[in-house]
Amino acid sequence: MTTTNQRLRAASRLERWQRDYAARLFATDLVVIVVAVFGSQFLRFGENAAGQRIAEQSISYTLVSLVLVSVWMVALDLFATRDHTIIGAGSTEYRRLVDATIRVFGVLAIVAFLAQSQIGRGYVLIALPGGLLLLLASRWCWRQWLVRRRATGRYSRRVLLVGERAKALHVAEQMGRAPTGGFRIVGAVTDHGSVEHDLVEGIPVLGGFPQVLEALDESDADTVIYAGSDLVHPDQLRELGWDLEERQVGLVMAPALVDVAGPRIHATPVAGLPLIHVDYPRFIGRKYVTKRVFDIVVSSLALLLLGPVFLVIALVVRRDSPGPAFFSQERVGLNGSTFRMLKFRSMVDDAEGQLPGLLDKSDGNDVLFKLRADPRVTRIGAVLRRYSLDELPQLVNVLRGEMSLVGPRPPLPREVERYGRAAERRLLVRPGITGLWQVSGRSDLSWSDSLRLDLYYVENWSLTGDVIVLMRTVRAVAGSRGAY
Repeated sequence: MTTTNQRLRAASRLERWQRDYAARLFATDLVVIVVAVFGSQFLRFGENAAGQRIAEQSISYTLVSLVLVSVWMVALDLFATRDHTIIGAGSTEYRRLVDATIRVFGVLAIVAFLAQSQIGRGYVLIALPGGLLLLLASRWCWRQWLVRRRATGRYSRRVLLVGERAKALHVAEQMGRAPTGGFRIVGAVTDHGSVEHDLVEGIPVLGGFPQVLEALDESDADTVIYAGSDLVHPDQLRELGWDLEERQVGLVMAPALVDVAGPRIHATPVAGLPLIHVDYPRFIGRKYVTKRVFDIVVSSLALLLLGPVFLVIALVVRRDSPGPAFFSQERVGLNGSTFRMLKFRSMVDDAEGQLPGLLDKSDGNDVLFKLRADPRVTRIGAVLRRYSLDELPQLVNVLRGEMSLVGPRPPLPREVERYGRAAERRLLVRPGITGLWQVSGRSDLSWSDSLRLDLYYVENWSLTGDVIVLMRTVRAVAGSRGAY
């Protein structure tokens, strides 16, 4: 009875925080949508907003706003934007928000057309982008709130890891890179079940496969992640699923695939087997045309708005040390083509000539040269690097099609010479001004971690993900100690 009560408490604890967080999102979504819709009505019609009616019809805009709020909230629920499996990490939550919002206003446009209703365009043009931006901002704020609590072990699943030791170790190491993903591994069950040695530091081995249920009770876990084992027969795994169902413990299967995002994975049941289809990444087509259009629009607007900033930085660089304001360097881009990457000069004019004498002092990783106290960096250059202002001229490279706003950083030819097969895949897309590893650790990541993040981006790119990386870049630049 004690064991049953313990299991029920674990399940209740999991459901309770999931319901609590979903309720917080629901309340915030409702407030945001009401503010966006009725705020749009007020901005469009002013003091007479409450009594305003659609031209030549008896329908008031207040009724339209109430219906729009209701439909919008229903759409967010139908698109599962508050599902506990997508919150806290990844871009799926934001993508579903965008999809639901666009569908709502698409339906609104169709209904208005069929009813020959003259709904004010200003009303719609304020409510749609305003509501979407507020929704994305509110979800981002809640995600930061959730991440902070997950860092302390709250609002997370308590996980028992089951599988062969090597496979379980691989899963533990991969999940250890994302401590805020919502899975907290509290124990492991392995093939040999040796309890003398932890799987990794902080994850004790609680026994072998026959002791899975006892290990569940000991660890108070509410979820089992199965990493795979040749010693476990499919019938045994099925029976384990039944046992977990009785105890209301979740079961998650961890395939050997790594760095493959959800949209590329499709499950198809065949003869009782859940076969997983994995789509190969494609580097042409409408998706990449959209990316290029996004790059052109954003870089053009940024260059227009930042013109005065460019002028000030150029003057300051010239006054700080002898030499030109701009610096160009040969880099390797899409499919191995070379181009001249632009930067504001942050070093002395003969920095390239001094490089050979500094190579053995690198603080960087195995491939990338980095030096924390680089004597070639000028006084103003250090400030520009701290806030990545020296990278701004690369907006010109983006406009010319040599780079993208988001992507792997453009490597030097001497770095490409040391690339293996995996690293060469970085060249399948345009290099970017910023990217995943720049917002995940900037100059402090190892080469393997930098490569892993770049490959994940190359094979799982999405426009929503690009927008998220750009937002995280602002925070990384403002909140860290900066690049060097």
